Amino acid sequence: MKIYIIASVLLLTAAALPAQQYWQQEVNYNIQASLDDTKHAVKGSISMEYINNSPDELSFIWIHLWPNAYKNKNTALYRQVANDKDGKAKLKTFKEWGYIDSLAFTVNGNPVTAENDPAHIDIVKLLLPSPLVPGGKINISTPFYTKMPDYFSRMGHAGNYYMVTQWYPKPAVYDRKGWHPMAYLDQGEFYSEFGSFDVNITLPAAYVVAATGNLETTSELEAYKSSGATNRKMLDSVIAANSNASDLTAAINRLDMARPATLLNTGNKTLRFTESKVHDFAWFACKDFLVQYDTLVQNNAPIDVFAFHHPESSKQWYNSSHFIKDAVKHYSGYIGDYPYKTVKALEGPKNQSSGGMEYPTVTLITSPDASQEGLDGVIAHEVGHNWLYGILASNERDHPWMDEGINTYYHFRYEAEKYRANSVFGNDLPKEIRELPLKNFQATVYNVIDKNIPMDDPIATASEQFSSKELYGTVIYLKTAVWLFILESATSKDDMDKAMRAYFNAWKFRHPYPEDFKAIFTKEIPNKNLESFFDMLNKKGRLQ
Repeated sequence: MKIYIIASVLLLTAAALPAQQYWQQEVNYNIQASLDDTKHAVKGSISMEYINNSPDELSFIWIHLWPNAYKNKNTALYRQVANDKDGKAKLKTFKEWGYIDSLAFTVNGNPVTAENDPAHIDIVKLLLPSPLVPGGKINISTPFYTKMPDYFSRMGHAGNYYMVTQWYPKPAVYDRKGWHPMAYLDQGEFYSEFGSFDVNITLPAAYVVAATGNLETTSELEAYKSSGATNRKMLDSVIAANSNASDLTAAINRLDMARPATLLNTGNKTLRFTESKVHDFAWFACKDFLVQYDTLVQNNAPIDVFAFHHPESSKQWYNSSHFIKDAVKHYSGYIGDYPYKTVKALEGPKNQSSGGMEYPTVTLITSPDASQEGLDGVIAHEVGHNWLYGILASNERDHPWMDEGINTYYHFRYEAEKYRANSVFGNDLPKEIRELPLKNFQATVYNVIDKNIPMDDPIATASEQFSSKELYGTVIYLKTAVWLFILESATSKDDMDKAMRAYFNAWKFRHPYPEDFKAIFTKEIPNKNLESFFDMLNKKGRLQ
């Protein structure tokens, strides 16, 4: 999740652990869902194949029911937001609560008991009728009804624009450190099991839908591609013909952007989406979305690139599909190849804060007032989370620096390489700094960040332990980026890239911990004593 501050067993061998010691669970989902856009609710049924790859017998499985975080004022989410100075303002506009109910869990067709967690209404313990042995699998099924709240934090609806995220029952992660049931929070993200998704969504035919994975409904996909390619061609033609910014804006405003041909004012449609090797599924539906479509080729394999935005925002979003492509190219070069067939970014409603929120292959961008450089940076950061959170699926709640912090380091590199810019400073960087060579530019920016922004807490702090969202952001995003740049400066960018690619290759589609990251970097950068560097994770105050 971007925050603007001041401004199916996988048997790959990891360096940190012998292969026989590493295991992870697998959950494969089949979901049938239907949107009621008068009640702002999703009615559905879910079937989950849960495969126990652990060496342990399991007598229960923790299940997250995260929509219940929006149910009342007693939830961990509400209490956390209410205790934040900016959160209080958000809650004043919050009128419509959300929840998930109509649950009736079965295991292999037999009814089972779901015990409520004593502290959190968005967590239940599913009691299994018999122990699930190592190597065994079960089918967990239930109907469900998810009432969408007013949009805030990450999920909900803004009128008839739907951000359907964390919306279905989801097993908690069970890994080598035990179970990880966690209440939904605004400050603090998620941790989920890898698997596959096969999702059918029925909704009024007037909606354009962007979702995790591959749209298998051919007529809808071709309509998005056709209108999206037309729009991209028109925009590129206008950009080429207008070098003056005001003329370009006027020309874009005059464009009659194409709409997908499948959209109807009446009736329903059912769209099918599939994806594998992901740990979440999110979808977004809006009637007025315009589409941009483009492709890029990576290792002779095409990747579909989609941008979804509102008509009134076309002048801000006119380069958005190019920004998505650039982000994929850069992050693939920095870390490792993008493994999916599609990548999408979409414009959210005007949110109370700028930034976005990432999901596998699709990201929501909520930066209504961003410049072109700013929008490019936010899109790059959120698309970058496909690597850091998506493919390298660390525990974001306990070790947020492993996704947000590392991602910010690459996000800052992206901005520096393209624009000699940095999101922290917006348009306030002096011309003489922006004219510096890349290495000097980055060193100057990081030095200013380290010396002038209070970052007292250690990087190795769990999300909910920060006293405010601002401190969470400065430490997890900025201090981690400074920390990594210190290592880059002490070694080289080539060493950093070599180590990061080794980390990616060893831990992609898995759940790495800090010790796994450390083991890879220590191995790949052998001529440097990195102990003092990793000790900085626990250092209070400035790093230098």
